[in-house]
Amino acid sequence: MKISVITATWNCAGTLGDCLASVAGQTHAEREHLLIDGGSTDGTLAVLEAHRAGLAVLVSEPDGGIYDALNKGIGLASGDVVGFLHADDVYADTRVLARVADAFADPTVEAVYGDLAYVAKEDTGRMIRYWRSGAYRPERLRWGWMPPHPTLYLRRSLYADFGVFDTRYRIAADYDLMLRMLTRMTGRVVYVPELLVRMRVGGVSNRSVGKILRKSWEDYRALRANRVGGLGALAWKNLSKVPQFFRRG
Repeated sequence: MKISVITATWNCAGTLGDCLASVAGQTHAEREHLLIDGGSTDGTLAVLEAHRAGLAVLVSEPDGGIYDALNKGIGLASGDVVGFLHADDVYADTRVLARVADAFADPTVEAVYGDLAYVAKEDTGRMIRYWRSGAYRPERLRWGWMPPHPTLYLRRSLYADFGVFDTRYRIAADYDLMLRMLTRMTGRVVYVPELLVRMRVGGVSNRSVGKILRKSWEDYRALRANRVGGLGALAWKNLSKVPQFFRRG
């Protein structure tokens, strides 16, 4: 079971080393790591070149943003399964990809996801929020539920069937893609009830009031476009985040 891990980078030299080491340290050997850089100028390329031996693909060129970069990675991936690890993030332990591969050993499984921890930017051991995903049920989508995208792995064939990230969304293309996949795929969706990824706080979607408002508008558009729900689902989606601040696993 070959797993493709795609990382999009842009001026992230300060955290990228942790991400690269996290992938390189995985016990699941049948994997490839694809790095798609947007033309960084801060030393990111020097970090990537230092780790070049561990990368299956390294591309550095101007792009149209993170979703355009991730789409490039999908197009270059050769694995049976595709997942993403952002440059600020790390796996929870060395056996994350092994557990993902075990779940995909069942040929009827098309998607696998787990839990996500939001951690402090300077200390990935300090937890801010814990996102316990819970088991998948299709009806939960209408209540604003979604799996944490950084923990989601999909069979590569699904991208050929249902498309890649819609770059008309600037912040919520991941939500749109998950809704599109989950409402159309016919295979099983498996929840691994363990922490899979530690994600540093400070993402683009919550850096300002303007970004938050734009994300809510894009989330609403995604819900409507995929015929999942509307304002009610959007409200529940946002309210569901509150308990994450009180969980620690």
